[in-house]
Amino acid sequence: MTIEMKRALVTGGSGDIGEAICLALSSSGLHVIVHANKNIAKADNVVKKIESHGGSAESISFDIAEQTTTKDAIEKLLEQGPIQVLVNNAGIHQDAILAGMKPEQWNQVIDVNLNGFFNVTQPLLLPMMQTRWGRIINLSSIAGVMGNRGQANYAAAKAGIIGATKSLAMEMASRGITVNAVAPGIIAGNMTEEVFDKAKIKQLVPMNRTGTPEEVAALVNFLASDAAGYISSQVISINGAMS
Repeated sequence: MTIEMKRALVTGGSGDIGEAICLALSSSGLHVIVHANKNIAKADNVVKKIESHGGSAESISFDIAEQTTTKDAIEKLLEQGPIQVLVNNAGIHQDAILAGMKPEQWNQVIDVNLNGFFNVTQPLLLPMMQTRWGRIINLSSIAGVMGNRGQANYAAAKAGIIGATKSLAMEMASRGITVNAVAPGIIAGNMTEEVFDKAKIKQLVPMNRTGTPEEVAALVNFLASDAAGYISSQVISINGAMS
């Protein structure tokens, strides 16, 4: 890693979409910190892929729902300098209709998807502000825009991300820091294959297909670039014309 190289932290960087984002950011010349919760081996594999393509990366593991643990991990990362690109991608879902939802299903989804956003983002802000350049991209979801049956907890968290994105964008605008949200629809990956068959996808998605992690990553990579410096406070859907 060179001194001039900007650093990016991608939470949930070992998942399908996270890995694609890490690879895309690396291709743009960023040093990528690949985060995983428990499965550090998967994050290590992403690092190896990046390095095999001539990029620079490292892996890190911590539970973003644990505030103290996250703060300690972030402080260690900041010892090497500010992080100027943050992609809040980590998330979980525990689906159930609200009438039958257990309190722990609600709390765990909110803790990871919404409180985790705060736990990671807040300690990175002042060092980023001092550089007067930054990009924060938060992964929301079509569920946070439209709602989704059986996902009141997930939709609430992802809608909260949208509100936080818009508020933070206003706070950071004068410091050269943009804050945007990306709201994917049905994206190919392990979780999608468990829920949607081809017939259901054709029914729901006007483009008659799932999106790819690489398509989401391309959008995130653009929002993280210098070229996107006048785009902030936006929620950009990537969902094959679902409405």
